[in-house]
Amino acid sequence: MMADLKTAVNPIFLSEEDLRRGIELLFFAYRDFTGEPDRQLAELGLGRAHHRAIYFIGRNPSLTVSQLLSILKITKQSLSRVLQELMAEDYVVQTPGQTDRRERRLKLTARGESLEQLLTEGQRRRLGRAYAQAGPQAVEAFHQVLLSVIDDADRPRLPEEEASPAPRRNGLRATG
Repeated sequence: MMADLKTAVNPIFLSEEDLRRGIELLFFAYRDFTGEPDRQLAELGLGRAHHRAIYFIGRNPSLTVSQLLSILKITKQSLSRVLQELMAEDYVVQTPGQTDRRERRLKLTARGESLEQLLTEGQRRRLGRAYAQAGPQAVEAFHQVLLSVIDDADRPRLPEEEASPAPRRNGLRATG
């Protein structure tokens, strides 16, 4: 028997219907958020796994293969296939670490940076419109909800969890 979430979690506002609505909103938002990049990638013979790798390598130049594995939570075999394809198409380069030559460091090439920008631009516009419509307080609340959904072990990877937060403009975190 399912616990009554109204009384188990917070009797003030949380209901089964609230949770199901949240699940559906996340599903449709994610579907639409990834739709445009998925179409762009399909034209290049690439998929969502390639997008994730390109995005995180772009955000973390000199990321190690092992760090990327930890972020993406996919198998070594899957990541190896994705990286081989990205390197063969000149989107990513892999170099040995400076202090530990066994480390494999990843970086986007100029072509990879262009692709990352193309894939991210539509997502930035979509989020920008949504944030502008919702307002700064809603954006902060949305970020808090998403942070609370993410596993505790992964939160330190995120800029919001850094010791010195970025300065804020109009209640929003400034971006570089």
